[in-house]
Amino acid sequence: RSDVEPVLVGARRGIEATLLPQRSHRFYLLPAEPLYRRAWWRNVRSLVVAPWTFAAARRLLVREAPAVVVATGGYACVPVLAAARLRHLPIVLQEANAMPGLATRWFARVARQVHLGFPEAADRLRTGHGTVVTTFGNPVAPPPSLDAGAARRQLGLPTDAPVVFAFGGSQGSHALNRTIAAALDMDLLSGVALCWGTGAREFERFRTYDRPPAVLVRPFWDPIAAVYRASDVVVARAGAMTTSEVCAYGLPAILIPLPGAAADHQTRNAEALMAAGAARHIPETDLTPTALAGSVRRILRDPDLASRMSQAALKRAAPGASRRIAEAILELAG
Repeated sequence: RSDVEPVLVGARRGIEATLLPQRSHRFYLLPAEPLYRRAWWRNVRSLVVAPWTFAAARRLLVREAPAVVVATGGYACVPVLAAARLRHLPIVLQEANAMPGLATRWFARVARQVHLGFPEAADRLRTGHGTVVTTFGNPVAPPPSLDAGAARRQLGLPTDAPVVFAFGGSQGSHALNRTIAAALDMDLLSGVALCWGTGAREFERFRTYDRPPAVLVRPFWDPIAAVYRASDVVVARAGAMTTSEVCAYGLPAILIPLPGAAADHQTRNAEALMAAGAARHIPETDLTPTALAGSVRRILRDPDLASRMSQAALKRAAPGASRRIAEAILELAG
């Protein structure tokens, strides 16, 4: 709709401080601080800046006069939601994980809409009597119309070997990188083509493993769509966007949740997909070269298992999530 303008809000010290200036939308960055669950003494600074952050959130809502406030999580959204509640503005929450975050749990009772990425999250929320809860899934870019063979040729991968895509997110995962390197050193992944995303911080350490076309090592894969299309199995963390993309492409996954993630939400995501039959779950404490390579080979050597996992992943996919969530928000906004 041409009469609707999204205005984005983030934290000065969050990843959005880098991403938002690259977008065309207007945005605000608040002096918000994270909530530390383990190193609780670090929350002193959060308490000190909280009044200024809340005041800044109130000012921007007065200035922008939004029809609705939409929150997707993160510590910057809490002061904005609190200010929106004070001004009696409609609140919409989009919860991406199987374990709702603190902001979602705190504001679900006063939200007009809560849109869930995982149906399992519904049992972990207490909503208000008038709250509309949907399970439209997480918005992800739709897979391109590119077949596996074309994707492999585009990437320079062999067309006669199974392809494994392993990555630990934009920051990378040292535990996963170390395990993959050891598996390659031990020749546990012979006969498998590997697309490996190390993360920018660890790329120099592991770039010597780049041996095209069998092993392709990159800091990160962008665009990522062709790599997904070329792959037979994905090995990754269990963040909401990664798991949603894996399901969108119908790929069997081996998930290694990030230890210490807020409320252990990555473990809940991995458990949900494992229960659905779409993934295998390896806790990081159990991650060894033998365990990882064994899980990969069990899927690759059993076409029936791979097919069942693929179909289970596709059943969890949400190809229309973006449109359905947007339509619900626009209907509320009027």
